[in-house]
Amino acid sequence: MARINWHQDPVATTTVGAKALEYACYGPAPDEAPTIVMLHEGLGCLALWRDFPERIAAATGFGVFAYSRAGYGRSDTANLPRPLDYMTTEAVDVLPQLLDQIGFRRGILLGQSDGATIAAIYAGSVEDHRVRGLVLMAPHFFTEPMGLSEIAKTKQAYETGPLRARMAKYHRDVDNTFRGWIDAWLHADFESWNVGDVIDYLRIPVLAIQGSQDEYGTLAQIREIENRIYSPLDTVILADCRHSPQFDQPDKTLVAIVDFVTRLERIEAADVEIA
Repeated sequence: MARINWHQDPVATTTVGAKALEYACYGPAPDEAPTIVMLHEGLGCLALWRDFPERIAAATGFGVFAYSRAGYGRSDTANLPRPLDYMTTEAVDVLPQLLDQIGFRRGILLGQSDGATIAAIYAGSVEDHRVRGLVLMAPHFFTEPMGLSEIAKTKQAYETGPLRARMAKYHRDVDNTFRGWIDAWLHADFESWNVGDVIDYLRIPVLAIQGSQDEYGTLAQIREIENRIYSPLDTVILADCRHSPQFDQPDKTLVAIVDFVTRLERIEAADVEIA
């Protein structure tokens, strides 16, 4: 399997399966330092992380790899309709190949919203000792009526408001992006979607961050982690924050991530010395 050119700049593509995925790298390569792999939200992409990957790389000293999943950004379009277990498919079929391609050796999966769920599914389903920790921002493990109601409003904003035009600036096929997400979440069978059981299998430290005013999920999502996890868990609930902690409370979010990463590195160093 071909390895990516870590220092290729500014944005490059790699092929996983039959799909070309855009990506960008920040900071040291995987053979020089641990790596943080960033997984975006349900309507996000590489560009919509803005400068957050660079800020994380600078603050932690880790390498950071961010990419757009198929159907997002400038990556190839997704095959529609997406299966209702599309997050599980992404975690177990696509992400393992991508981690191998970047030469991932040791590090953290950091995701927001759908990306956080994909990260949790990966860590709870795939045996990969290279992944030493998870940062889950606004994760969802099951549907909630208030979240589905908000998603229905998003559909209306896309069809009759300015949302489509705003999204079109960032996605090569904006309708493919939106339909792939909305048609799954508003499908009648998706109301019973639940992947909370993956938490039972997590054996690595987790940092969970959520805004107190998250419009897509209540703190029940965080409580689900607290009630099921067997490994160390840090939770950060941010006031005056909705579904995107990295934008609504960027400094506090960055501080929480840096603190988590620093403590993980201390643990890693201690393990090495003991061994």
